Amino acid sequence: MNREEDRTTRYQEGSLTLPGTVMLGTGVMIGAGIFALTGQMAQMTGVLFPLAFLAAAVIASFSAYSYIKISNAYPSAGGIGMYLHKAYGNRLPTAFNALLMYFSMVIAQSFLARTFGSYTMQLFGGDESGRMVPILGVALILVAFVINLLGNRMIQGVASFIGILKIGGILIFGLVGIWIADSVSVDFSEPGEAGALGNFLGATALGILAFKGFTTITNSGSEVIDPKRNVGRAIVISIAACVVIYTLVGFAVASNLSLAEIIETQDYSLAAAARPALGDYGVWFTVAIAMMATAGGILASVFAVSRMLAMLTEMKLVPHRHFGMPGSIQKHTLVYTVVLGLILTAFFDLSRIAALGIVFYLIMDIAIHWGVLRYLRKDIKANTWVPTTAILLDLLALGGFVWVKLNTDPFVIGVAVVTMIVLAVSEQIFLKRSPESAQAKQEESHAHRHH
Repeated sequence: MNREEDRTTRYQEGSLTLPGTVMLGTGVMIGAGIFALTGQMAQMTGVLFPLAFLAAAVIASFSAYSYIKISNAYPSAGGIGMYLHKAYGNRLPTAFNALLMYFSMVIAQSFLARTFGSYTMQLFGGDESGRMVPILGVALILVAFVINLLGNRMIQGVASFIGILKIGGILIFGLVGIWIADSVSVDFSEPGEAGALGNFLGATALGILAFKGFTTITNSGSEVIDPKRNVGRAIVISIAACVVIYTLVGFAVASNLSLAEIIETQDYSLAAAARPALGDYGVWFTVAIAMMATAGGILASVFAVSRMLAMLTEMKLVPHRHFGMPGSIQKHTLVYTVVLGLILTAFFDLSRIAALGIVFYLIMDIAIHWGVLRYLRKDIKANTWVPTTAILLDLLALGGFVWVKLNTDPFVIGVAVVTMIVLAVSEQIFLKRSPESAQAKQEESHAHRHH
């Protein structure tokens, strides 16, 4: 009986309000996007990085269409795992792409944790030893783990409180930065080291990391009040809010720092931009906002990704071991998620964490849109041209990003390819040996022939 209880996922239907759901989504989006990606995008495409943020917003908007249509038809706390299952059944494409999304979200947690450490250390003159940034990041993930153990209402309350403070703070930073800057402009004559189209597309792909947090909302699914209305509304509101904030802050940074300064301070560029504009008080204010933003982002991400892995386990698409742990399967997947995040935070730097995350995410995103076109279009009443456009835009961004990384850091692309091969082979072996998956695969194959 105890073993059976351990295998049961427990979701709290109607436990998340619309504002709370928006805060969970923007918590991940704003935390990852504006604080650490600005410098990396500037290094890749020069001072055109504010436009790369806007291009990323366009791609994210096309991508959001498929998620909104599926979530309206099939709201689920399993989110993307369930969406893939609806399209591909208990087969390798579902498990493989869902795990890509899982790893990209864990990577996002590590990205946020490292960003938290980088900004916090600006209060102490930086991290010359290189040890304190990962230590602080690890500590933050552990705190998020404890809060997640306390339940949905605690998560929503903390995320909402942090979300209101950080959005207000970032808006103040952007408005003041633009107000006191000598000029507000983007110098198109100074593209930097990477002015080519491929580099701009690569920077756009990085910018997508700043918007992909909207998928966190889909993983809240049936736990949202009136999910068929509010999941889609929360996604639209989150993306729109982030477009305004990213544009404002991007121009504020570009107006207060030279391109060389943005690149040099890429792990904490907002704090660096605050110094010439507002002095030490501006730096302290920006660091405080960054700490809240990244903390809220990790809290929301841990909440969502552990639920997706629990759903995959429940669908018998991934192996699961209790390792003697008590409690529900959600608690187990929460532990797995946190442990993996701790490892990545301790041993990977920000640029490589971001690179792995965007490759995994874009491949999964393409699979979602193809599933809509191939299997779900009629059921969810989707227009053909929107997911088709989303696939083409994803391929453009992914191609540009891979091209840039092959020329600057081929190792990280190698790691991504090897990881995907290992995932695919391991999942194929698991599914072949799983009697439940084999039976479900036959049923789904039969069902797809009738689509």
